[in-house]
Amino acid sequence: MKVVADLDVCIGAGVCVLTAPKVFDQGADDGLVRVIVETVPSGEERLAREAVDLCPSGALEIVDED
Repeated sequence: MKVVADLDVCIGAGVCVLTAPKVFDQGADDGLVRVIVETVPSGEERLAREAVDLCPSGALEIVDED
């Protein structure tokens, strides 16, 4: 599974980083989300999905790999 972020929609709330810090980070200059893994590790999938669901701006989307 992959997660993609729309930086035009992100408001920098940081909920994703607090929820799944092994998947997300925030830019030091603008506070916007950074997806720090190309593919979400299997042990982090639940937290990544939770972060996507909790994102207040809807900037995150899950892309299942087929």
